[in-house]
Amino acid sequence: MAGETDLKKLLAMMTPELRPGVHVFVTLPPDAPVPDSLDPVMLFREREGTTLIVREEEARAVGLEAVFSCRIVTLNIHSSLDAVGFLATITTRLAAAGMGVNPVSAFYHDHLFVPADRAEEAMDMLRKLAAESTG
Repeated sequence: MAGETDLKKLLAMMTPELRPGVHVFVTLPPDAPVPDSLDPVMLFREREGTTLIVREEEARAVGLEAVFSCRIVTLNIHSSLDAVGFLATITTRLAAAGMGVNPVSAFYHDHLFVPADRAEEAMDMLRKLAAESTG
């Protein structure tokens, strides 16, 4: 089940979806277990520690220090992991507006973690980018 690789199609056919809730990034020491009460949408192990992206209220409930309050934007198109330029084009557009973004590619979709207070602005920019790419 291969995903799309054509950049023009990816941009034109993406349908960004703003997911509910505010998420945050937290970190645990390298060998620490993930608390059972956490349901991370992402977990990544680095030498320095384990990064989790969890709902803000989950992090607060277990006393973890949280950074980067964000919302998840899912780009609803099955992009190939080999696609070239898709996220670069999107993140460049958001950067031009002074917006930081943390992209994550999963098997079926790409996801953007954008500042919670700028999520609607990001959605507007993404819809505009998709519309521009259809012509």
